[in-house]
Amino acid sequence: MNTSIKPERPPTRKARRALPARVRRLVESPTYVQADEDGAFLRRPEMCGVRLQLDYWKAAEKLQQIGIRDTVVVYGSTRIDAPARARRRLAEVRARLKAKPSDAQRQRAVCAADAKVRHSVYYEIAREFGRLVGASQGSPRLPRLTIVTGGGPGIMEAANRGAFESHSPTVGMNIALPYDQLPNAYLTPELCFRFHYFAIRKLHLLERAKAAVFFPGGYGTCDELFEVLTLLQTKKIDPIPVVLVSEAYWRSLVDFDMMADEGMIARDDLALFCFCESAQEIWSAICKWHDARA
Repeated sequence: MNTSIKPERPPTRKARRALPARVRRLVESPTYVQADEDGAFLRRPEMCGVRLQLDYWKAAEKLQQIGIRDTVVVYGSTRIDAPARARRRLAEVRARLKAKPSDAQRQRAVCAADAKVRHSVYYEIAREFGRLVGASQGSPRLPRLTIVTGGGPGIMEAANRGAFESHSPTVGMNIALPYDQLPNAYLTPELCFRFHYFAIRKLHLLERAKAAVFFPGGYGTCDELFEVLTLLQTKKIDPIPVVLVSEAYWRSLVDFDMMADEGMIARDDLALFCFCESAQEIWSAICKWHDARA
């Protein structure tokens, strides 16, 4: 039985002009607009619950239809470039500095571009990890996984790109922001989503995750990391392996041992994550974790 609702065409402007004046005022009233077609009504604060449902269900339904059940979610900075792009940028700013060596702003630009070249190694690691996941056929202990990211540039692009290069479906869950963040070019078109609410996006990122991988990043990456660790610590989600890429970066950013020494977390909470340095090491850590649980 088909329960879908077929939208009815409202009277055209020409047809409305032909109506009696009183009837025309009625059909032009805002209350005469169907609720599901009334954008102003749906944007009202009182309709937040309905919008949350819509934000969740559109992606949930498509993921169910396509059969995306088990995923590995990859987090990391949007500001990490592919090596070739990073080197091109460094060459450009160095050329500008050469023309005006005393310019402080150009000096800072060279320092920032040089850091991007160093960080571009993480792009290649994420890309290779995406390839490994995309090429894996799964096993009885660990089903075939699909790469899921926030859908944007940087590390997200790299992981989606690797899966794309392995001819695997790859999911992007973008978010509406005050500035444009276009989806990266390596997403499966039917699996490219955009959310209004961060909460719904976060839910979808983790809902099917069999592992979470965190590359170096900023506020957003740290927000996601501590949220995942808190959910695991409080047993609000089933256990999953959490991998932090680049021990040097994460230990310089967060003193996890000090938190345990000061009694802010339990010593056992340090076992909620591990450090890895290469794509193969990340994939092996995930497989070993699931093998041990099996």
